[in-house]
Amino acid sequence: MEKASDGAPGVPDADPGAGAGRSGRPVLVLRHAAKSFGAVQALIDGSIELYPGEAHALVGENGAGKSTLVKILAGVHQPDAGSLIVDDREVTLHGPAAAHAAGIAVIYQEPALFPDLTVAENMFIGRQPLGSGRRIDRRAMRTEAAAIFARLGVALDPARVARGLSIADQQVVEIGKAISLQARVIVMDEPTAALSAAEVDRLFEVVRTLRAANTAVLFISHRLEEVFAICQRVTVMRDGRQVLSRVLAGLTAGDLVRAMVGRELAERPAGDQVTPGEPLLTVDRLTREGVFTDISFTVRAGEIVALAGLVGSGRSEVARAIFGIDRYDAGAVTVRGQRLRRGSPAGAMAAGVGFVPEDRRQQGLVMDMSVQQNVALASLGRLRRGGLIRTSAERALATDWAARLSIRYGRLKDPVSMLSGGNQQKVVLAKWLGRKPAVLIVDEPTRGIDVATKAEVHRLLVQLARDGIGVLMISSELPEVLQISDRVLVMREGRLMTELAHAQASEEEILFAATGQAAPGTAEAGR
Repeated sequence: MEKASDGAPGVPDADPGAGAGRSGRPVLVLRHAAKSFGAVQALIDGSIELYPGEAHALVGENGAGKSTLVKILAGVHQPDAGSLIVDDREVTLHGPAAAHAAGIAVIYQEPALFPDLTVAENMFIGRQPLGSGRRIDRRAMRTEAAAIFARLGVALDPARVARGLSIADQQVVEIGKAISLQARVIVMDEPTAALSAAEVDRLFEVVRTLRAANTAVLFISHRLEEVFAICQRVTVMRDGRQVLSRVLAGLTAGDLVRAMVGRELAERPAGDQVTPGEPLLTVDRLTREGVFTDISFTVRAGEIVALAGLVGSGRSEVARAIFGIDRYDAGAVTVRGQRLRRGSPAGAMAAGVGFVPEDRRQQGLVMDMSVQQNVALASLGRLRRGGLIRTSAERALATDWAARLSIRYGRLKDPVSMLSGGNQQKVVLAKWLGRKPAVLIVDEPTRGIDVATKAEVHRLLVQLARDGIGVLMISSELPEVLQISDRVLVMREGRLMTELAHAQASEEEILFAATGQAAPGTAEAGR
């Protein structure tokens, strides 16, 4: 792979001035921070330096210690060892208020605004300006909020109620609050995970504005292309330790991945696709009024078929209808020649279909139940004896699949909510693989998980195909689609636009079809 600055594939050109570094002293230094929770040592050597006017990336696998480090900076956790220095003065943050007083603000992935208060009221909650008679001066609040939004180049009405704001606008409100607090360090924890491409572009403009105002920005992301696009310096963490910290200039995405995982990541070799076997899943003219129309395709044994398209194209809705979660109005779904009853997930499961949903926390797992109970959820009929679930059988099943999928956990009896996002995703996969499905539907299988775990999930899906399972994968990540799929079906506005063989597929071809543009050489949509 070439260097990012030379136009590495999949990595945008760096922000002007990226990697140049800033002269002067760091505004914040965290040295050798350690933090344990009982027997779990979450942070062993957390160290980072943030400079004014720089965007500094913090990257690492899930469980590498990033979140613990961020919570130390936010005042949520106090380190067991180490020191935090702000403006050349050692400080102890006994809570979020102390972090704010020290000039540190944290913008979380999903901000928690008061929905029935206005934008301005959310920005100044607890410190509203007072007018005559010590009444809240709402006009002053709105005026100051409007001035902050103007500085950020964002059109947002301070008087509008927060309910209904997009995640992107909620983040802007939190950034505005940080500016009003005169924060000199702004931490952004996975800020782009739920944003569209246009919203990401706007956020990056806001980051550039913050840099121009000499603010230090700590940017946490799993998306390495964003790191190269907006950041000037990077710190990599692995197993609770800082393993790399330097300017980004001269580094590649491969360098960061190797630092994160401590090894090379295997990729699916060219020509690895196998000859597909018998048809396992056949979808014939499936239609749900107002959602999708006339969808037909086949998934064969031993192949991975990707369902691609823009958000809102109807991909997930088709998957839900196939599995029986949503009813459809016309058409048919057959598995190994057996027609499925519409609107019956139990019937789909009995026929050999597994379904890994996009929202693993809300739809794929029972967060208060243990790891082993979640793994066993789809196999209770097999584990039941005399109407009772055998704990020993449940534990044996979970132990087997935890070993096969390299799930990292404390105890199998711990709540699944204690696991990292990547390990939670593996538990959902284990739940369905324990049933030995003929067809596995996976919706956004790697959303929100780190690079190394993503590679493990890819490797697992490829192995499942080699073992003869038919995989239907829905993904918004085109590199993922192109890397592991045998065929790509592209949807647009509820219709299947085209089918591309692996050799035909490219990002350009997929985007042409997804946006309704004609592209020479594409095949007609087919079964």
